[in-house]
Formats: sequence, structure tokens, C-alpha cells
Amino acid sequence: MTRKTAGPEIERLIALLAKMPGLGPRSARRAALHLIKKRESLMEPLAAAMAEAAEKISICPECGNVDVLSPCAICRDTRRDRAMIVVVEDVGDLWALERAGVCTGQYHILGGVLSPLDGVGPEDLNLARLVERAGAEDVSEIVLALGATVEGQSTSHYILEQLAGCNVKISQLAHGVPVGGELDYLDEGTLAAAIRARKPI
Repeated sequence: MTRKTAGPEIERLIALLAKMPGLGPRSARRAALHLIKKRESLMEPLAAAMAEAAEKISICPECGNVDVLSPCAICRDTRRDRAMIVVVEDVGDLWALERAGVCTGQYHILGGVLSPLDGVGPEDLNLARLVERAGAEDVSEIVLALGATVEGQSTSHYILEQLAGCNVKISQLAHGVPVGGELDYLDEGTLAAAIRARKPI
């Protein structure tokens, strides 16, 4: 029988932290203790920031991004290329592309990838809105920026089928040798993708 070492409030804090990605029960206990020790400088400002975020942040009805604006700041930006929609799995992928500064188009966040083993089907993803957006007159290209996983690739194939009737060019990110990567350290799947995606120089 496991003994409770703290009051119900602290146990609840630990249980909630343990639900965060990358945090198990042990890491959650360490994080909770750190927050408690830094109550004034960290815990209270964090609680206030989370309460404000919970109140103000919403999901963009256009692309699925998170923002305090609706539509989000990216969808409102008139400087962006409205002819291109980059499809990503989650908001974190959008943030990564924005940090890299490589995308000038619009985004569309699916909210996951197809995964029958995890019970994620087409109805669980933001696919209907993507088909609707792809049919707009000003959209000419859909870029599938999904992971090179089995689930990512099967989701890409499903999207291809769904967009078959749309008059848009469909492309996907190149997969292969990363910049600065050494061949000896790459897995077979990455090397195979690099060979298939070879181009003349």
C-alpha cells in the first residue's frame, strides 16, 4: 500500500503535472516541489498566466492555430501567400516552421494523424475544413508537411484521396539527409528516402 506523503492539494498538483508530455509521476513530483519552493517567483505568476491563457486563448476557426485573436494573427496577415496552404499535424509544427522563417503561406492544423491503433480516425481530425479551404479560388497549392512516420504517410495518402476533386497542386516536404548529417549515423529509412528524393545538380 502506497502512503500519501502530501496533502490532497499537492497530490492533485502532482497528478495534473504527470499528465504533461514527457513528465511521469517522479518528474511531476520534482516539478511540483520546485514550484512550491519558488511559490512567489514562479508558481503564482505561472498560475496567473495559465488562468489568463485559459480565459483568452481560442482555436482559430480558419486554420486551427491557437491565439487570442479569432481568426489568428497568421490568418489575418495580408502579407502571407494565400495561394499556398501548409498542412501540419499540430500547433508545435506550425511554431517550428515559423521559427525557421521558411513558410510564407497559410497553415492548416489537422490536430493529429490517422492512427487506428490509437482510435484516431478521419472524423477526429480537421479534414473537412481542409477540403473546404482547398476548394477556394485563390488556393493553388497544398503542402503536406507531416512527419515521415507510418501514421504521417498514411494521413498524407488519405488527404490526397480527399483532395482528388480539387484543382490544386499537392506537394510534400522532402525527406532525407539533414543538413550537417553524416550518412553513417542515419537510419535505413532516412537513407532510402534520400535516395528516392535525389535531384540533379
